[in-house]
Amino acid sequence: MAEMRQIEAQRIVVKVGTSSLIYPNNQLNLHAITRLALVLSDLKNQGKEVVLVSSGAVGVGMNKLGLTQRPNTIPERQALAAVGQSELMAIYGRAFGTYNQTVGQMLLTRDVVDYPQSHKNALNTFKNLMKMNVIPIVNENDSVAVEEFNHLTTFGENDVLAAIITDLIKADLLIILSDIDGFYSANPTKDKHAQLLHEVCRIDQPVLAAAGGNGTKFGTGGMITKLKAAKRIIEHKQQMVLANGSDPQIIYQILAGEQVGTLFKAQSNNQVKQLVGKQQHG
Repeated sequence: MAEMRQIEAQRIVVKVGTSSLIYPNNQLNLHAITRLALVLSDLKNQGKEVVLVSSGAVGVGMNKLGLTQRPNTIPERQALAAVGQSELMAIYGRAFGTYNQTVGQMLLTRDVVDYPQSHKNALNTFKNLMKMNVIPIVNENDSVAVEEFNHLTTFGENDVLAAIITDLIKADLLIILSDIDGFYSANPTKDKHAQLLHEVCRIDQPVLAAAGGNGTKFGTGGMITKLKAAKRIIEHKQQMVLANGSDPQIIYQILAGEQVGTLFKAQSNNQVKQLVGKQQHG
């Protein structure tokens, strides 16, 4: 029997990627969206606090306008995000409404959390939404975010945004649902000997070397952005699980302590002592 993890999480951030929301044929994965709404609504019914960080605005915009190729220019992608974000929230609103769960939209840019006053305002909004039993659904404000000169407003990717929010609201756990089962020792699509790593305690050069490039044509993230998020989580002594989001009910397995996906967390003092002891007697 596989060893169980010790995961106690009352306040949870769940990040879902575009690949979990949209099929390769550019159609919406309504089954996954409905399951996600069910699971998160059920967690709320259990008394947990939940924040959803959702990608997909550009992908949903492409679907809405019948496009099959992601545009190359920033203005085109921003226009698609404007179309897709409202459609995405409408879809979420209907899905969560089935379970009598209210959701609220929060669109953020990097400067919102970087500047003290806006940082405080964002935190207050999160706190009050959760107090009202509303699930905040967060995305980067793609239609206006820019990265030029000294004015940085982009987070880089929603994996990093999710990690920043996890720290901002002092959540117990970040769950990143992706199209891969977890973090592997090498690219599993290219190396048949690649092994799924159940736990990673630090993001160093060998770990970064095992990561690949970008994700699907509908999304922007790859393993590197997930490792950037994990690095931030580890530095803040929090926990993150990267798992396959094809069936959002995997969240139940994660919270039950089952060894699914990859758990990223800092080494405990006991683990460090054990490691030092092995090195001294090795």
